[in-house]
Amino acid sequence: MKNLLLFLALSATVFLTSCEGDPGPPGEPGINILGQVFEVTVNFTPGNGFSQVVDFPSNVEVFESDAVLVYLLEDVIPGAGGTIDVWSQLPQTFFIGDNTLVYSFDHTFLDVRLFLDGNFDLNTLGPTFTDNQTFRIAIVPSEFADANMSMAELLQTINLEGTDIQTIGN
Repeated sequence: MKNLLLFLALSATVFLTSCEGDPGPPGEPGINILGQVFEVTVNFTPGNGFSQVVDFPSNVEVFESDAVLVYLLEDVIPGAGGTIDVWSQLPQTFFIGDNTLVYSFDHTFLDVRLFLDGNFDLNTLGPTFTDNQTFRIAIVPSEFADANMSMAELLQTINLEGTDIQTIGN
């Protein structure tokens, strides 16, 4: 029995000390996947061709492979704890009588261009469609982008609270 206890104690000591030593070289750093979202309010005028270029803020890093999603603030409705913003993903089409108005965008990895397009003279538009239009611009790694993702789903996917969204002037 004494020999059995001595054998077990020695075995445990050898086993525990064999696990010590050089852990090996460190692995490759992990990928930090962060989405970025910011807001901008613009005016569409004949002077800017009903188009506005928005440069990405300097603290937002955008890669050519990233997806850029743009949402238009369509309404603000009452909610239980205050107001709730209603966002629609661009392109967004409005029918004004027999006319069609489209809010759309294009982008590079440096900026996004927001613009209006329609099948009528845009100079006849009133301020409802042109003045103080607020957009949320989201930059997400392409593997997380979903063309049908709502603003709420996007914020949840990239683990971002609405209060964390940066507002930029243009």
